[in-house]
Amino acid sequence: MSTIEGPGESSELVTLKTSSLTSVVEKEIERLILGGKLQPGERLNEFQLANRFGMSRGPLREAMRSLNARGLVDVVRNRGVFVRQIPVEEALEIYDLRSAIFGLAGRLLADRLTDEMLLKLKAFLKTMDGHAANGDFDAYYPVNLAFHAFLVTSTGNKTLVSEYQSFVDRLHLCRTRTLVQAKGLSVSNYEHREMVDALASGNINRAHEAFFRHVQRAKLRFLSTIEEPANENGALAVVATDQ
Repeated sequence: MSTIEGPGESSELVTLKTSSLTSVVEKEIERLILGGKLQPGERLNEFQLANRFGMSRGPLREAMRSLNARGLVDVVRNRGVFVRQIPVEEALEIYDLRSAIFGLAGRLLADRLTDEMLLKLKAFLKTMDGHAANGDFDAYYPVNLAFHAFLVTSTGNKTLVSEYQSFVDRLHLCRTRTLVQAKGLSVSNYEHREMVDALASGNINRAHEAFFRHVQRAKLRFLSTIEEPANENGALAVVATDQ
């Protein structure tokens, strides 16, 4: 005699739901970190977060592991999970690595640029010029992010995009500070225009140099804002980036 199973969810469906829930929670915690609601060095209370999201701790722990792999949080044995703090020296190293990747993006994009892409880039520049003239960082910042994301994704190189984004995530607060304290909105957008002009020229070496130099200049602006370490460990509160 066969046995008919009662209504219920297959193990595959349960896994899918758990995976989806983990992804949603990961994005929400990321949003809290990048929005400054969770400060660098702050301990993430697993019990409070589970209650906040109305979920079990399993998917939450998976989300924490993913955020740890992305460099947004640190998992300290027997202590818990903390929002990442990056030493100044490491931030500078990330700038250098990002220079190399962004320079490559310029080189690749110079061979792929279309009239449609160029028009979109010029629209970005015009919008950022307006926000820079008004000193409106809150309006400038998301357009700046979108401009850089468009440049990188337009290369068509998915691995490059992934690596670039990992550096963006880890330098976010660092670059926010640079643009605000060094009053770099107009200066940064002047460099953006240099990059677009280099792409329009079709010269891959010129494009490579313009993209590489943009990040190196951002690194110098960052250095100009550093007067003393952010804490006793000499670590700077750095979580993601802008340009």
